[in-house]
Amino acid sequence: MAKLRMAMIGLGMAAGHHARALLDLADQVECVAAYSPTAARREAFAEQYPIPVVENLDAIFDDPGIDAVLILTPPRSHFELAERAAAAGKHILLEKPLDISLERAEAIVDVAEKADVKLGVVLQNRFRPAALALDLLVLTGRLGSLVGASASIRNWRPQSYYDVEGRGTRARDGGGVLLTQAIHTIDLLLSYAGNPADISSFVRTTPIHRMETEDLVAASFSFEKGAIGTLNATTSAYPGLPDRIELIGTEGTATLSGDTLEAAFMDGSVAKVGGEHAIGTGANPMAFGHEMHRALIGNFIGSIAGQETLRVTGHDALQAHRFIEKILATSR
Repeated sequence: MAKLRMAMIGLGMAAGHHARALLDLADQVECVAAYSPTAARREAFAEQYPIPVVENLDAIFDDPGIDAVLILTPPRSHFELAERAAAAGKHILLEKPLDISLERAEAIVDVAEKADVKLGVVLQNRFRPAALALDLLVLTGRLGSLVGASASIRNWRPQSYYDVEGRGTRARDGGGVLLTQAIHTIDLLLSYAGNPADISSFVRTTPIHRMETEDLVAASFSFEKGAIGTLNATTSAYPGLPDRIELIGTEGTATLSGDTLEAAFMDGSVAKVGGEHAIGTGANPMAFGHEMHRALIGNFIGSIAGQETLRVTGHDALQAHRFIEKILATSR
């Protein structure tokens, strides 16, 4: 198979992890261009990575030799960029969230489907070894039928994080802790337990932060398959704790905490996968390795080649977006 030719659009906080992942996958993909509207970011990126930088976005969309784009810009810009990529026949790998509103998120999925291009979403926690192991426990019925499914996201972000222009606003990010941080764990929870139904919630902005959107959420809900659960999410929990998912089944219980899975079954057996690694829940949100990004990009490449099933689709991301919207609406 010929190498996939990809371009990066946006050279902000997450660009380094993606660049390192792409370079690791050099036998499968060639990153032929990296764009930022900011000269300083282009120069800083070029000093660190052997990837050509361009100052004109049209150079990417007008190049028929570029097969796919990796969009890493602020959420408010995603629809317009995805629309241009789809119109140019380029596959799309899009940083979460899809966009700042459910309507714009749904429109992105729609334009990709109409153009018949792949749409993958950067929800890289799906590729944690412990998360994959828990997925297998659920799929094989090892836990039995789920009766409880809950998640806890207790991150820490200092005020300086929100002092960056536009961060934590509806106009730039679309929301606060739910859409920006918790979406990763919400996506995982829903992949295990299915669609939530009845929802009750409280949404707050604490005195810890000066910001427009929420930094503290508590919700309870049931799932269509019968389980019940809770969600706690915040960026106010100093110094940041591992994200946690707890699944209670009729045959056992499993806890995914950061990079570690521990499960105990009623037949007396136990399982443990993973270990203690940095996971970005503290003041530095990128304080973790790029291995998950590498696995996600590899899966995206494989799906384009018809060798793998795309693991995180636009519809998967929409499921998380709709859940978040229901939590916020119920609180209002």
